[in-house]
Amino acid sequence: MRVIVCGAGQVGTTIARHLSAEGVSVTVIDTDPERVRLIDESHDIRGVVGHGSHPEVLRVAGAMDADMLIAVTRSDEVNMVACQVAYSLFNVKRRLARLRHSGYESRDSDGLYAAEHLPIDVIISPEAEVARSIARRLVTPGAFDIVPMAGGLVELLAMHVLDVNCPAVGERVQDIAADEDYQGLSIVALGRKGQMFIPDPGDRIEVGDDVHAIVPAERLDAAMTLFGHHERMARSVLLVGGGNVGLHLASRITRDFPGINLHIIERDRERAGHIAGTLGTRATVLLGDALDRGLLEEAQAGSKDTLVAVTNDDETNIFSSVLAKQIGCKRAITLVNKRSYEELIPSLGIRTVVSPSAVTVSTVLRHVRRGTIEALHTLREDFGEVVEVKVDEGSRLLRPPCAGLELPAGMKVGALVRDGKVVMPASDTRIQVGDHVIVLVTYANLRMAEAILGGSRRRLL
Repeated sequence: MRVIVCGAGQVGTTIARHLSAEGVSVTVIDTDPERVRLIDESHDIRGVVGHGSHPEVLRVAGAMDADMLIAVTRSDEVNMVACQVAYSLFNVKRRLARLRHSGYESRDSDGLYAAEHLPIDVIISPEAEVARSIARRLVTPGAFDIVPMAGGLVELLAMHVLDVNCPAVGERVQDIAADEDYQGLSIVALGRKGQMFIPDPGDRIEVGDDVHAIVPAERLDAAMTLFGHHERMARSVLLVGGGNVGLHLASRITRDFPGINLHIIERDRERAGHIAGTLGTRATVLLGDALDRGLLEEAQAGSKDTLVAVTNDDETNIFSSVLAKQIGCKRAITLVNKRSYEELIPSLGIRTVVSPSAVTVSTVLRHVRRGTIEALHTLREDFGEVVEVKVDEGSRLLRPPCAGLELPAGMKVGALVRDGKVVMPASDTRIQVGDHVIVLVTYANLRMAEAILGGSRRRLL
């Protein structure tokens, strides 16, 4: 398998690292010589300096032998042309492009990206993906992450355990799974003191844990209660930042949740006017700096259920979240790009962080490993991912009942969906062809997991 990644930013570098670690031959193209040097020296990845849309650069990068091109530069137009050149001149089999401008995304229904026009197989819109991710958190505010799987029948739910008196604290993982009040809940990973791990059945839940669980959609409220969360859906939101992410989110909120009272702060006058014209009376747009305490008070931050900070500046997002909470805002959802801030943020009282690169990487990897993969969500770059796999005839999951599967330590089956019904695996459960299985896989065990699930390198092609 040979892959070319155009763009050595955070997203491109992360994708390249993932694929290289899986034994894929990866070449990264970027116009910045320093970025190319770093990725070439730090990883088993080849770097090429140049524009990913230039035919000669693609030729040097090995496009004539490439199976896939992933274009994630900062320019939509470069990404589109790179796909066109890769298809027309080098017959690259599969092409993925990140397109940020909503106008490009909306033309997909017109056939713009068909092979005879602009041959792009998969369009990735980070702004739309991030907006969807944040909107889910507004509906279930006690969760710091929530991802629908199996067509919405199952949720991957991530929660902080903050209440020492909540029912789960001190309980063993196996006892929670067996409790009839919470049947259908499967804890697949725990975060504790900065480390993530797959819990043993006898491990107990502690205050401060981050719990990642697979939950049937109808059992969501019971799961939240178990871990001490009784928050209601947001009814009033202050949105900081009216860029592409902010406008995507504001449009989604006003369309899907018209009962939410929405205020937006945007510091650019022209952009603020554009947002106000687009949303009309459905939102109140304020012009100014979100780090101005007086403006936050004018925007009624103290009485808001949730502040969502999605500007292009991490520091503005972080400190506007802190200021809003100081004056009474109940909750903050903060967009942060820089990984170096990860350890600092919890000490500031910010519990819900959204990483655009993590959201984008999950989307890209889902399409790279398409075959039997129906859905994929990265929990943490250095830990693993939860995947939804449609079981085919080659899967080793078909052989014994669950008790005899002998899965590696870095793999855990969280749930399966059969004929539209969620089944929590018991020791005597037998997995069948056509089942959708939700599995946690650590990166250290990814190759072994592929063999068990029936996958092979052909799934990447």
